[in-house]
Amino acid sequence: MRHLVFLLEEPSARDLLEHVVPRIVPAPDVSASYLVFEGKSDLEKGMTTKMRAWRRPNSGFVVLRDQDAGDCRKVRQKLFDLAEASQQALFTVRVACRELESWILGDWTAVARAFDKPALEAQSRKATYKNPDLLSNPVEELRKHIPTYQKRDGARRVGAHLDLARNCSPSFRAFCTGVQKLVNAIGTTAS
Repeated sequence: MRHLVFLLEEPSARDLLEHVVPRIVPAPDVSASYLVFEGKSDLEKGMTTKMRAWRRPNSGFVVLRDQDAGDCRKVRQKLFDLAEASQQALFTVRVACRELESWILGDWTAVARAFDKPALEAQSRKATYKNPDLLSNPVEELRKHIPTYQKRDGARRVGAHLDLARNCSPSFRAFCTGVQKLVNAIGTTAS
């Protein structure tokens, strides 16, 4: 059995990924654990120790953090260095540009279905949302259309409807590809 371990900055990431990961990796021989930290500094402080202490065989690690206002390359490199220090061979680091909500904005059809607001589907045709990773404040963009939007509830609701092929967020697509490659690597190195 291959196992994915997700090291996450916040609970809303787990809420979304619990719906999405089974569609990214539909293999019956892949299971997942979600280790949620209390923000990005807690993730950076504790991830190396958690990874180093992990003993389950045939495991691969996925580190996920929001870019926020940071430089994407620097954020990714810092997380990569911390993961490498764990001495675990199989890991991938992914950064949600700018925030996890960019991934949600990458699929307006899913948003429309999750909140039972069919008119929201039209947002996907607007130039503003063609690359949601470029938006400076994705949560506020969502709240323009859904004033009561809350991160965890939104992640759960939209996650159930996100379409991997339809999503136009480049960082979401990179995440999906990274997870698939990691699972394949676990399969080739499993004993």
